[in-house]
Amino acid sequence: MTGGKYPEMAGKRILLGVTGGIGAYKAAELVRAFVKEGAHVDVAMTRAASRFITPMTLETLSRNPVAMDMFTPASAGTISHIELAQAADIFLVAPATANYLGKAAAGIADDLLTTISLVVRCPIVLAPAMNSKMWSHPAVGVNTDILRSRGVSFVLPEEGELACGQEGPGRLAGLDRIMESVARNLSRGDLQGLGIIVTAGPTREPLDPVRFITNRSTGKMGYAIAEAAARRGARVHLVSGPVELEAPRGAAITRVGTAREMLGEVQKTIDGADWLIMAAAVADFAPAHYSCTKIPKEGKKVLAVEFSPNPDILLEVLPEKGEKLFVGFAAQTGDPVPEGKKKMARKGLDLMVANDVSREGIGFGSDDNEATLLDPSGREEKMPTMPKTLMADRILDRALELWREKRASAGKKDPEE
Repeated sequence: MTGGKYPEMAGKRILLGVTGGIGAYKAAELVRAFVKEGAHVDVAMTRAASRFITPMTLETLSRNPVAMDMFTPASAGTISHIELAQAADIFLVAPATANYLGKAAAGIADDLLTTISLVVRCPIVLAPAMNSKMWSHPAVGVNTDILRSRGVSFVLPEEGELACGQEGPGRLAGLDRIMESVARNLSRGDLQGLGIIVTAGPTREPLDPVRFITNRSTGKMGYAIAEAAARRGARVHLVSGPVELEAPRGAAITRVGTAREMLGEVQKTIDGADWLIMAAAVADFAPAHYSCTKIPKEGKKVLAVEFSPNPDILLEVLPEKGEKLFVGFAAQTGDPVPEGKKKMARKGLDLMVANDVSREGIGFGSDDNEATLLDPSGREEKMPTMPKTLMADRILDRALELWREKRASAGKKDPEE
């Protein structure tokens, strides 16, 4: 199964280590979430962990045997602990107890999980969970620092009520935070060093203090692009119109209301950007006259509102483009390609994402999208219906390809080369 929130996980082998803490029961949620994202999940447990959650539960959810004993020989349908470690694309330990952190920092290998920790050469992510007094103990801090110095990533525990009844830091991080960290560590990192401005959502053009003109955009596509770019290593500045979405992890966000406010923020930050991705549905028109008081209903059979055109953000910042990469969106009703080509030429775009927002299931507010990617060379790439989270990466893939071509033609090397 693919096309979930984290495309980086599809087809990857995730090795989940579970240690003996009360948070072990949440391993079931993690396994289910990874499998839903299309990952192959192997689980290795300590004996203490099996006191909190049974191997059978995790075996059923992962659809793979659960490893517990270092000395059990591999049999048909199973692999040894060495092979398990070598096959992994990422190694996650959740929960990671204070005992495990101490052993991992000291290089002790006295059970299956600590032995695997010395064998893996893939990214390692640890999600500690323990009593707050244990978490604040200097020894745990030293062990954490040692592991960090070796390149291990941490998903730090959260504050809240602990199993012992106390309040404080030590509770296992939430599912979303752990999933995000795994996705980030699995990401290709191919946008590392790039500064990307992403605009998203609608704008609201006020008529009076209580009324405004807007559109149906919910910002889902732009937010998906911002989150995917941040996971892939970019410095992302999201300029967002009014939406009801959580800020993407890893992205700086500036919230604006009107088209002119969005323009001002883009103009203010464009110098430090390499790419501008205009996914926002910016209002083309705004009321020509703003009433400082609420327009009364009484005595009016018809309310005539005069509109004036809003500035076109891409055209306004086109003089600042230089060697930057500009990506635009053409949200049309009907075949979006002809109008998308016209807009691409008029606005000097390197990539146009053209989509038909009138179709049910792929328009504004939907979790899915369908679009055609256009570029000035005449290439047209039709993308079938897919989750916006997956399309975000497809758009970034194409943008990166064009960026590298652009730099190569200018005699510049990609930072990775």
